[in-house]
Parts: sequence; C-alpha cells; structure tokens
Amino acid sequence: MSGPAKGDVVEITGKAQLVEFAESGCKPKEAWRIGTEHEKFGFNLETLEPLPYDGPSGIRAMLEGLQRFGWQPDYEGDNVIALTMKGYSVSLEPGGQLELSGEALETLHQTCTEVHTHLAQVREVGDEIGVGFLGLGFSPKWSLDETPMMPKGRYQIMKNYMPTRGQHGLDMMFRSCTVQVNLDYGSEADMIKKFRTSLALQPVATALFANSPFTQGKPNGHLSHRSFIWTDTDPDRTGMLPFVFEDNFSFEQYVDYALDVPMYFVYRNGEYIDVSGQSFRDFMDGRLPGLPGEKPSLVDWDNHLTTIFPEVRMKRFLEMRGADGGPWRRLCALPAFWVGLLYDDGALNAAWDLVKNWTEEERQSLRDGVITTALQTKTPDGRTVRDLAADILDISSAGLKARKKLDSFGEDETHFLNALKTTVETGITPAEEMLALYNGAWNGSIDPVFKDYAY
Repeated sequence: MSGPAKGDVVEITGKAQLVEFAESGCKPKEAWRIGTEHEKFGFNLETLEPLPYDGPSGIRAMLEGLQRFGWQPDYEGDNVIALTMKGYSVSLEPGGQLELSGEALETLHQTCTEVHTHLAQVREVGDEIGVGFLGLGFSPKWSLDETPMMPKGRYQIMKNYMPTRGQHGLDMMFRSCTVQVNLDYGSEADMIKKFRTSLALQPVATALFANSPFTQGKPNGHLSHRSFIWTDTDPDRTGMLPFVFEDNFSFEQYVDYALDVPMYFVYRNGEYIDVSGQSFRDFMDGRLPGLPGEKPSLVDWDNHLTTIFPEVRMKRFLEMRGADGGPWRRLCALPAFWVGLLYDDGALNAAWDLVKNWTEEERQSLRDGVITTALQTKTPDGRTVRDLAADILDISSAGLKARKKLDSFGEDETHFLNALKTTVETGITPAEEMLALYNGAWNGSIDPVFKDYAY
C-alpha cells in the first residue's frame, strides 16, 4: 500500500474533474511504461520470527541501512516509514512486508535489473543485521497476534474498520504479499479493452503464480490462500467488477464506482483523519461528517483511489493485482506476462478473442476455482486453466517478440516468460512444489521454507 499521494492541491468542483483525472493517463504508445511493485516478508534469520519495527534486527534498521545506496527517508512523526529515489520508493505494508514500488521503465530488461539491484541491496543490509526476506503470497508460519503492526496512521484506521466489512481483511493487511504491474493506456477505448481482457484473465495469473499453501505452519487447503482471503475482505472495494463488461463502461462509470466506495481516511498536515465508512460524494458537497464544511482536492481523490482493491484497479494507469508474491525470477515474469498481452495490438486482440464471450458467472467461477485447483480448474469452454495458460503464454510471447525491445546481447524480452512456461509444461505450481517438499524432504515442518524460498 502506497503512502499518501502528493501534488498540487486543486479543489474538486465537480465529477468532470475526476473523469478528466482518469483521462489524463492516456499516453501515446511510445510513452507507455512498466511499473512493477513487489512485496516480501522479513524475518529474523536466527528465530524465524517476523520483524518488529524497532530493534537491531527490525524494519527501522533495514530502512536506515538501505539509505547508504542513496535512498532518502520519508517520515511519519519520528518514524521512517518509506524511502524514495528518483521515480520509485521502498515502503511498508501493515505487517512489515517490504515493498518496492518501481520506476516507470521502458523495457522488461530494465525492470529485471531494478528487481535484481533492489534485492541485492536488501540482502547486503539484511545479512549485516540478521534479517532475511521470503518470497511467498501468504505468511507461512505466523499468526495475526504474532505479526507486528507498522507505525503508520492509515493502518490503524484500516485495522479498526476492516473487521466490520469481512472476515479476512486483517489477514490481507498483515499476512499477504503480492507482485503487481502498472501499465498505461492510449485512449478510453484502449483502456476498456485492456481492462476487460486483463480482468477476465486475472485468474490465469492467480493460477500461474499460486504460491501460498500454508497458514501457521500447516497446509491451508488452498494453492493461493492470498487469493482466497480477498473473497471476504470488503465487498465494497474488491472483486471482479462486472460493470467493466457492460456496454456503457467508460472512465465516468469507473469514477462513479470509486465515488461509491466508502472512504478510509483524509490526510491533512501529516496526519491521517479517520473518516472510515463515510462518502466521498458527501466530501465533494462539503458534508463529510469527519471534516464538516471542507471539500476535497485531487490529492484526496488520488489517495482514495489507493484504498480500492479490485482484481484490476484503475488510477491513471491499470494495475494487475491477481498474483501471489514469489521468487525473483517470477517478479520479472509477472510484468512480462501482462506487457506481452496488453502492449501489442495483435496480442491484445487475440487475448480478448479468447475471453470476450465469457459470462459474468463464468468469470467469477474461474476466479473462485483457481484458489484451490489452480491450473486444473475448468475454463468456460471445458478445457483446463493449464491449457488456457499455454495459449495465453504463446500470445504473450508473440507480443513481446513484436515489441523488439533488445538488451545489450541482442535478446528480446520473451525469456522473462520461461519460469511460467515451465509451470505450464510441468503442470506444477509453486504452491504444489512446496506442498511436495512439506510432505517429503521437509518432514512436515514449515521451517525449511525460510531457507529454500528466501531471496
């Protein structure tokens, strides 16, 4: 979860400004970029316990150590809660998960270099202070009570509000990790096709990246438990957004949806003001109970958009949100998967053709099924997700090849899909690989995961 948005404070005078805000994301194809975000669990190398904020092996020590590489600290009160450098940042999730929000980059080669550089920096500091990091989609060992909360005001507001809306909101906050990619659109029509195609195909990404089969040291019955917890987190702000597939879908319709999502907070003078459950529409009319008489700015709107969590989210770009966190090669594979599908017209058309006739019920059934059966889930046409994923990877590979983005050795971007192609060829997801180890070489213990799956 990102920190508060920043920018010029422009008061909102009507809904048209919010539509224009979304439209302002439209860019010519040559300006399309790739922004990758990934989260990871920190743990004490000696005790395998989660990292507190303070202490010699804590999150604060990690953030202070990373500053040697040129990162600049951001504070909330006396606590450093993020680092920034150029166009990207390192921030904290509620339970201390460390997130890199990457720079907007032109190629996947640059993206993978960014990932590799960040993880090398994290390892250098972590080795010095006795800390490791784990690439999974859900905390494999720790209970909620054992998981610390980071000192950020918005997290206390969310912690209080989440249990009123669903059973698993706190699990989402404190015990999950994901990898996401932010991608651009060229026009409203381009946004619509990309939104619909990527939303329909999020379950394929969930299956390919399924990597969260354990809870509190035992198998939890799911291959993507992270995906499961999103099914009962907060129905107001999650899900598969059926309205995106309606004939009249537009920037304006997404704005109307976002306006109806209850607020969490308003950020003023370095502090988060709790307005949880209150209406942004009332805020625009100056009738927000938490701030009577005050009206919002576009910065407030930008902040509000960060509190909406569907499987695909629109701000001034589209954010792919269906995948579990994982090892570093998969951190490169996720943006490759979506760039190949969405940034080449031929690939986008081919992918849309595969899903355009699915019904709302079929899309939802697929999304629910991959939680437990991943690649073996049946698709609307009676095949398996494994079969569908093979077709989608072929389309994505063709899209990457057509981009002709070469590295210094003359290689294009298609090799970033290799990890996913192996998953389809074997039919074994990362979660199933771990379960086999748990039932075999690990002898029913979860502790080896902290060695075998650490960065």
